[in-house]
Amino acid sequence: MPRIDPLLSALMSNRADTVSLSDGDIAHLTKGGARHPLTRQPLGEGQLLLLLREMCPSDVAARLEADETLDFVYANADGRFLARVVRQAGRLTATVSPAQAGTPGPNANGTARVGTDAPPGADTDAPPRMNDRVAPEVAESVPAVQATERTPVRAAEVDVRASSAARVEIERLLNALVSAGASDLHLRAGEPPIMRVDGELKRTENLRPLTGAMLETMLVSIMPERNQTEFRDTNDTDFAHAIDGVARFRGNAFRDHHGAGAVFRVVPATVVTAEQLGISPEVQNLCYLTKGLVLVTGPTGSGKSTTLGGLIDLINRTRNDHVITIEDPIEFVHQSKRCLITQRQVGVHTGSFKAALRAALREDPDIVLVGELRDLETIHIALETAETGHLVFGTLHTTTAVGTIDRIIDQFPADRQSQIRVMLADTLKGVISQTLCKKVGGGRVAAMEILLSLPSVSNLIREGKAFQIPSVMQTSRKLGMILLSDVLIDLVDRGIVEPREAYIKATDKGTFLNLLKSRGHELSSLGAA
Repeated sequence: MPRIDPLLSALMSNRADTVSLSDGDIAHLTKGGARHPLTRQPLGEGQLLLLLREMCPSDVAARLEADETLDFVYANADGRFLARVVRQAGRLTATVSPAQAGTPGPNANGTARVGTDAPPGADTDAPPRMNDRVAPEVAESVPAVQATERTPVRAAEVDVRASSAARVEIERLLNALVSAGASDLHLRAGEPPIMRVDGELKRTENLRPLTGAMLETMLVSIMPERNQTEFRDTNDTDFAHAIDGVARFRGNAFRDHHGAGAVFRVVPATVVTAEQLGISPEVQNLCYLTKGLVLVTGPTGSGKSTTLGGLIDLINRTRNDHVITIEDPIEFVHQSKRCLITQRQVGVHTGSFKAALRAALREDPDIVLVGELRDLETIHIALETAETGHLVFGTLHTTTAVGTIDRIIDQFPADRQSQIRVMLADTLKGVISQTLCKKVGGGRVAAMEILLSLPSVSNLIREGKAFQIPSVMQTSRKLGMILLSDVLIDLVDRGIVEPREAYIKATDKGTFLNLLKSRGHELSSLGAA
């Protein structure tokens, strides 16, 4: 059913003259010269355009974005209606009134073009009016005028219809995001939708900029109620949205000086397995441990969630254990296979990471995944959990294995750091620090620096000599450890990644430059990098 129909039902049930619609304003009923609010939420530009496109013939739809006046007839179960659409200086307005006898009938699709001029006998300075059968009395109640013959459509129902149109529009963009093979969708007031494809932002063609009101309505239409409140109170919120058979999306909505904005990250509907990700056997072996701490680290957008999803899937397929994940929001959804999987979302199923982690100890877990080790207390509980006979996976936004160790220890006051070094030395079983590099010919590949637990590594952590760990990693490659610079040079040698891209991603650029020179790679492509 076209989304204009509830508004027209309200028009007829209240025996009003017209429904008035305008960009950025609520819908109104006009009766006897007085205007009465019909909806609570203002219409965004995109909503009004969607409403009109559903009810008008194709030749009128093609001209809706032109600065001109258009008239057409629309028919539904409530009767026949005359619509007038005006766009002036980019602002769209529309008035719809019951059609008078003699107005040309609709065609097969329920609409008929009347023309761009006023119909015969119409007042060109006013919207079309009902005939004299309109009752003179009008109630003052809001949001709907009292009906005399039929039950009026409530404003809340109209708001739901408008929200539904906005939801259709944003899900169309999310579907396009998946179809394009992009990783992120950026939405900004005053900008057309922008996608990140293979690490680069690309503006979508043939799409108009989004208005602030239009974008906010789109975002609220897919937000859980809790996030709507948080967005209203704090101006930003994180949430997840799923489209059946397409994908899940991790969203962040915010406001800036232009208005509403949002970024959506694609989370594939199916978990990518550890084998498909090319995760080494040594890292896969971490999934068979009974206790300890395993960290997956890297900058935002480096694929940490995908790697963790693959490791949890491997556990789910090969072990008979209870796995608890604590995430904000839930990204990959795991169906219990051999394992029992419990997934909890911060803000929905629990108040915080640390609260959920404390509660997990009373829920008979074997394996716990902490989506983000955000603060000192969460890190401390994670270490205690790993120390007391559980396998704990977690993430940090660090770029190297040594940087991860330093970050954890530096979170604590100086008088507690010795104790934390001992706990970390005893519990840390592996660190996977990864970054994504653009592949030659398109796509991206993960470069993973891998640190595994050895007695020598544990001793260096305990003694506060983490800066010596890269030397151990360099001499222990046969055991599965590897430095990021060695991973990058391997990718360059195999022709998978360009030297310039690898150089940009390297953390120790001096060492990596020497590696490029020693392998005889062309350095002129580095340019300003």
